[in-house]
Amino acid sequence: MERALRLDEVGRRYGVRGPWVLSDVTVELAPGTLTRVQGANGTGKSTLLRLMARVDAPTTGRVTGRPRTAYVPERFPAALPFTAVGYLTHLGTVHGLTRAGARRAAGDWLDRFGATAHAHTPLSRLSKGSSQKVAVAQALLADPELLVLDEAWTGLDTDARAELDRAVAERTAAGTAVVFVDHDPRRLVGAADAVCTVSDGTLHRRTEAPPAPDGPHVVVEVQGPPAGPLPAQARRLAVEAQETTPGTHRLTVPAAHSDVLLRALLTARPPWHVVSVAPAAPPPDREGSS
Repeated sequence: MERALRLDEVGRRYGVRGPWVLSDVTVELAPGTLTRVQGANGTGKSTLLRLMARVDAPTTGRVTGRPRTAYVPERFPAALPFTAVGYLTHLGTVHGLTRAGARRAAGDWLDRFGATAHAHTPLSRLSKGSSQKVAVAQALLADPELLVLDEAWTGLDTDARAELDRAVAERTAAGTAVVFVDHDPRRLVGAADAVCTVSDGTLHRRTEAPPAPDGPHVVVEVQGPPAGPLPAQARRLAVEAQETTPGTHRLTVPAAHSDVLLRALLTARPPWHVVSVAPAAPPPDREGSS
């Protein structure tokens, strides 16, 4: 099964004489890549993500590739006749997990997003934030090959947003293609492989690296083979990398991505040795200096 999803000259309009929402869109989502989709309200971002998730069909053009896909829609249908854990367990079995495996995965993801206390609460009685945690958890249950996130961070608390950041980094490290829309321009800044802007009814793609993210960073010192390159995922996550001596590297990475960086290093073949992990020094306060 082809894991890369590709849209070729795709267009979408609603109704025979309706205006074109999108036209002539060509893009490929390769395994292990992170793609940000941005654009003004009403430009067709959600329509594009629905086409990528195959919950909508193009009017013209074609969509090829059949990665196992999970999708977090902009609006989650919370009024369903399930409890949170019942819903996640049901979807896990739909995705091919055993019932025991699905229930275990449901519990794990509810715990990661801080929603264990609501496991047996009916979906219709959940708050917007708790409902959003369930919406995100359902997409991560069965290790998708393509993860489509439409404003998935909206409504989450600070800890849950950071957990979703980590989950996205884990999935791309495992080879999942992730595409997302978020209203916060700082979301995963510096981590995306490509940024696609929807405007004038079509898609404009760029691959240059955006600026490094704000927030806390950590410095990881690692040792590997003297002539061996850093693992590709480690190079992608690090905002700064310095080889201090042959085979020894000092990597600076956003704190939210540090667990994924360490996992990438320790699971490499051959594995890398982690010498130290420490908070990065904050930048100097120029306004307060004399």
